Order: sequence, then C-alpha cells, then structure tokens
Amino acid sequence: MSDLDAAALRDWLSRHFPEDGGPDAALAFEPISGGQSNPTYFVTWGPRRLVLRRKPAGAILPGAHAIEREFRVLRALEGTNVPVPRALVLEEDAGVLGTPFYVMERLEGRVFSDCALPGLSPEERRAMYLSMAETLARLHAVSPDEVGLGNYGRPGGYFERQLSRWSEQYANSPGPRIPALDRMMDWLPANMPADDGAVSIAHGDFRLGNMMFHPTEPRVIAVLDWELSTLGHPLADLGFCVMPWQTAPDEYGGILGLDHAALGIPSCEEFVAFYHAHACPTAELTRFHLAFALFRFAVIFVGIADRAGAGNAASDEAAELGPLAERFAIRAMQAAGLDLPDEAVSSR
Repeated sequence: MSDLDAAALRDWLSRHFPEDGGPDAALAFEPISGGQSNPTYFVTWGPRRLVLRRKPAGAILPGAHAIEREFRVLRALEGTNVPVPRALVLEEDAGVLGTPFYVMERLEGRVFSDCALPGLSPEERRAMYLSMAETLARLHAVSPDEVGLGNYGRPGGYFERQLSRWSEQYANSPGPRIPALDRMMDWLPANMPADDGAVSIAHGDFRLGNMMFHPTEPRVIAVLDWELSTLGHPLADLGFCVMPWQTAPDEYGGILGLDHAALGIPSCEEFVAFYHAHACPTAELTRFHLAFALFRFAVIFVGIADRAGAGNAASDEAAELGPLAERFAIRAMQAAGLDLPDEAVSSR
C-alpha cells in the first residue's frame, strides 16, 4: 500500500495538468521498490505517465534528501548530451502531500541492480558498461556556468569538504562504531592528493543501478537519482562508479571474483581508460579515490541503518542493507592497502 494521499494528489494533478482530464481523470500510483532515500512512485494521470519523488517523512539531517536540488539539476541538463528525464513541476509546499516533492516524465527502459547484468549477452554487457563510462564523461564535460549551475556548490576543496561531511555524519550516528571506518577516517585525510582545481557537475551516486538503459539497445537513456549532486571533482564520481570491481556479488551486487572476460564485462582498467578517452583531461584515479568512494558508501549505509532503526527508511530492505556499512568499510581499507585490524568485524 502506498502512503500517498490520493485525494490530495488528484487535486494537485488536476491543477497542474488539467489538459489530462481534470478531476475526473483516472489516477493510479504505486511505490517503486529499491530506493533507500527519497520515496519514489510511478503515477498515471489520465494519459500521462509520471514519476513522483518526495522527501521522506520524519526527522532528516540538514541538507539531506534535497529534492529541490534534484529538480534544479535535471532542468539544467535538459538540452545537453547528458541523458536525463524531463523534470516537470516542483512542489515545495509540504502541506500538499506531507513533504515537498516533484514530478518528472516516466521513461521506458531497463534498470539493473546486479552489476553482473544476468540474462544478457557478453556483447550487451560490454556495451552497457562502456556506455556508462561515456555518459559519465559527458556529464563531466558540461560547463556548470553554461547551464546555470555555477553556484550549485563550492568549487575547489571538494574532497576535504566531503571527508568532513561524511565523517561528521558517521560521528553523529547513534549506531555502534565500526573499527574499519574509524581507521579510514584517519587514513583518508593523511593521504588526500593536492587539490588540482578540477571542477565538474558531480552526480554523487553514479552507479549502474542509477542508469536507465534503452528497452532493447545497450545504451544509457537516463541518469537517475541526483539527490547527492553538486559541484565536485570528477574523480569522486569515477572512483564511486568503479566500486563494483572492488566489492563482491553479495555486497550490493558487486562483481569482484567473477569471470569478467567470460561475462563480457570490461576490466576496471579498461573502463577507466574508456572514460578518460571520452572525458576532458582528468588526473589519474588513485588508491585514495577508490578508498574514499568505499568509505563514503559505507557511511551512506550507516545512514540507511539509522533510518531503519528510526522506522522511516524508504525501503523494507533497509534493515538488511545496513550491515553492509562494515563490509564497505573493510573494502575501503583493502583499497587503501591497509591491513585489517583484528576487531574489524563488529556487532553492526
């Protein structure tokens, strides 16, 4: 059952899309499973097919679940060669549905949560991975100033700010400490590369599960879930995107240990090289970038576990995904080349 107020949604849609039938138009909606952050729904309003994303109910951290920023970046990228759904209406009045929300067009395509891409041919898998790498390169080639996003974040000092942000979020978690995360909070600041001044629109969660592929062709037709987007360093996105090569299949669908050649999946090195071949000149990916990406995702899983404990997570799977915080923290240590402490396995 969905928690949307059908009468309130019908009234809102009839005011914003009266051409689709007014108050007597057929209305149907259903939650989309799998999201761990902003609750998302398919909405059918007469002939119109929409997606609605809203902030979750309950207490949230300041600046989190910023659907207003999602709406802004989607609008800004319209007309570029970065594939995104068309954002239609932003509703900031929480009184309408309980929390602010926006609606965008619903595209028809395929979304995969398993990075092994089961059921596809090796040729399709390879083409999909390379399409994802090229799509990321296209995003980083967009000039923020030229699309009205010059003030979408602070340029420079990205990794320093991000480390501060995610370390603070972890420190404020009511859950138990994770020894591997504590170790990474020391290692990352000590091994941060000098700021090279590179600035791009950073998606913040650029991974296979946030790509929509064409219904039959192996190419990206939309990049989804822009909640964490900002102005940032392109290598933050790239390091995050290659996490599946560092994590196992039972760790959020990674591909570590699989036969990549037999599956048709390019090696991590080939994926990164393909990105660089299509990107603006960008520095090389290092251990720091890989370890930072894994650390950051570990803290995201901490947040999922905390929301599950508070009873306001966006997915029933949140309680199961929370323990992955420790697994990703350990992977971060491995990416950094560190020995695991004896107490690496905690009660979380």
